[in-house]
Parts: sequence; C-alpha cells; structure tokens
Amino acid sequence: MDGSELLARDSELLWHPYSSLTSPAPARLVRGASGTRLSLDDGAGGQVDAIDAMSSWWCMIHGYRHPVLDEALHRQIDDFSHVMFGGLTHEPAVRLGERLVEVTPDSLRHVFFCDSGSVSVEVAIKLALQYQVSRGRTGRTRMLTVRGGYHGDTFAPMSVCDPVNGMHTLFTGALKEQLFGPRPPAGYERTADDPELASWMTVMSALADEFAHEIAAIIVEPILQGTGGMYPYSPDALKFLRGLADQHGFLLILDEIATGFGRTGTMFASEHAGIEPDILCVGKALTGGYMSMAAMLCTSEVGEVVSNGPGGALMHGPTFMANPLACAVALASLDLLLSQDWAEGIARISAGLATGLKPAADLPGVKDVRVLGAVGVVQLDHPVDVPRMTDAVLSRGVWVRPFRDLVYTMPPYVCTDEDIAAIGAAITGAIAEGN
Repeated sequence: MDGSELLARDSELLWHPYSSLTSPAPARLVRGASGTRLSLDDGAGGQVDAIDAMSSWWCMIHGYRHPVLDEALHRQIDDFSHVMFGGLTHEPAVRLGERLVEVTPDSLRHVFFCDSGSVSVEVAIKLALQYQVSRGRTGRTRMLTVRGGYHGDTFAPMSVCDPVNGMHTLFTGALKEQLFGPRPPAGYERTADDPELASWMTVMSALADEFAHEIAAIIVEPILQGTGGMYPYSPDALKFLRGLADQHGFLLILDEIATGFGRTGTMFASEHAGIEPDILCVGKALTGGYMSMAAMLCTSEVGEVVSNGPGGALMHGPTFMANPLACAVALASLDLLLSQDWAEGIARISAGLATGLKPAADLPGVKDVRVLGAVGVVQLDHPVDVPRMTDAVLSRGVWVRPFRDLVYTMPPYVCTDEDIAAIGAAITGAIAEGN
C-alpha cells in the first residue's frame, strides 16, 4: 500500500497512545530507521529523514539498526526465541541478571524480569505490600509519594501518579487511595538548608508521622520527574526520603525507568544523592529500545522476608517473563554501553544541549530552559500547540513529541555534535517561529 492508503487504514483501525479514536491526531508513516534517523513518508512518494530527538520515548539509546544489537537478536533466534520461565531458565536470563546486579547499586542483589516498565512498578508495589505483611504489619497497605510523578498506565502505577494534574484523573475513585505530599521544590542545586526545601521536608515528615501505620513504601522518580513535567529536584530531597523510609520502616522504591542507564549523567539517578533503594524499577533503555522488557531489583533482606512470609513467594509471573530475545539484546545493549566512556558522552550531549537551547530562554512565551544530563527542556508559559510545533520542528529535520507546556528532547547517546546542534537549532527555531 502507498503511504496515503496506509495512513487511512491506520486511522480506521488503530488506536494510538493518548489519542481519540474518532478524532485522532495525525500520524506519520515510518518507512525505515537507521542510526539517529527516522525515514518518514513525505506523502508524495518520497521520504524525508529526521533526527529522532526522542529516542523513541527515551529507549533507543544506541540508535536504530545497531549492528551489535542486531547480531545479538540473530544469534539468539537461531537457538530459541521463547520459553516459559516457570521451572525453566536459560543463559541470556542468567547473564543479564548478573550484569544488572553489577551495574545497579550494591545492595540490590536479586532480579525479577517484567514485560514493561509499568508492570515492573506493579511488581514493586506488590513486593512492598507482601514485605510488610511478612513483617506482621498488615495495616501498611498504602504508598507515600509526591505530586507530579508518573509511574505507568496500569492500575497500581496509576494510583501513585499525580491524581490532579496527571493523565489518570478519570479513574479517581477506582484507584487505591495513596498518600501524596507536595513536589520537592524545583532545582537540582538546592541544598537541605534551602528554606523551601526545608519546608517541604517538614511537610513530608508530618505526613509520614501521621500515617506511618498505613504506609508500606515511598515511591518516587529520583532527581527527575519525567512525564510529570521533566522536573528536576535536589539530591538532598532524595537523601531525605531515604532517611524518612529508614526512620519509619518503609521501603524505598525508586522508579528509574526513564532515568536509568546514564540518562541524567550517572548510571542511575540515585547516584546523584549517594543513596540506594530497597527496590529499583528499570525499563525503557534496558534493551536499547529493541524489545519490550523491564526489571525489578531488590535487596536480599526484602527478598528473604517475602520468601519466608505467607505464601512463600512473590505473587507474580508474566507469560513472557525473561523472554530470551529480550534478555539477549538487553545484555548486548548494556555491554555496548559499558564498553565506552558513556559518562563523557552524556556530558558532551549535555553541553551541546545547553548551548543549543540557550537562545530559547530569550524568546517570547518561554518560561524556562533546563538541561540535566542528556535531557533538554524548553518550558513555555502556555500549552504547546502540538501539531503545529511538531510540524515546525520536523520541517527543520528533527522529530520531537511535545506535551503540555514542554518542547523537550532526550536524544540517542550516539548523536554526534552536529546532531545535537541541529536538535537545539530546530527546537529554538520552531519556538521563535511562533508558539
């Protein structure tokens, strides 16, 4: 089918994410992808190439059609593509588990593979609840978190997403009622003696004190809230939450699905604060974007308490858990990342984004410009006209997916300096054209 026919069939058949079925937003047809480029159908029988400044929703860190990752999949599919993980195991799963334990914080010693990031959060919450039951604390059935968070689209993760300004307000009343404190005050550089941060700590302490008998765990995105607004906060706030959990016997769950594997400049964002979680969720970049896969890691203490408690097991088991193809490509992706000076690469991208986006700060309608690691954000003082902004940036050779009041980029780590400069110029130029 030609491009126009495919797009017409798409609009009749397929329901895209966060989109109306009857009045869908326009979709663009991808004909190919290689390196940092998407090849898009131009509607006239040709193609137009664009830098994917989104890493396909933050997961395609090595770009498209990377020969190392392609080879890993070819090798594994020649052996077998899938086996159940109940009662069976295989080398790619064992080796990937070893690698994840090596690269994550030292206290995390055990790995549970999941289908997606949202499912890993489901499993983490279930684990925290089982932990408290196993400790005899049967009343501890709620999570403590902060406003502005996003943890996924299945039911338990939805319950810990922002209930007012998040994407799941339609489900209020159907979701478990969790405890929400205010967002930490914005700003990576704030320290514990900052008055606003100190005030936030006081509020969180009061919540924890009042509801300690109900709280099983604290769950947050460390240092950078993603879909909640690309919102950075202080490492001292994260240190405080670690201490709060220790003080009251809560577990600390860190959702590093978006921030893990180098995105913020450290391998995991918790390293900015020098703390370690009891439970860690990873996904997105885990497989380099090739397959859907995530993982939940926990400490030996957590695993042993649950394993020796009622039921004697973590009560979860996905059909496609530890899929061999996904494990093989995830292992190859991690080895590829670790084989290079990834930290220098992130610093290079960060500097390029800071330079490229800086002119946007002086444009009308721009509220803020911020960069953290390989994340660049231009925040407007009004909602983005998404179709117009997408077209304007794409006309400059770059693909972005704005949302709310944000035009942002999380580029692949393989972007050249020229790619990063092009991304900055395209975003700045499109905003200058009119936002």
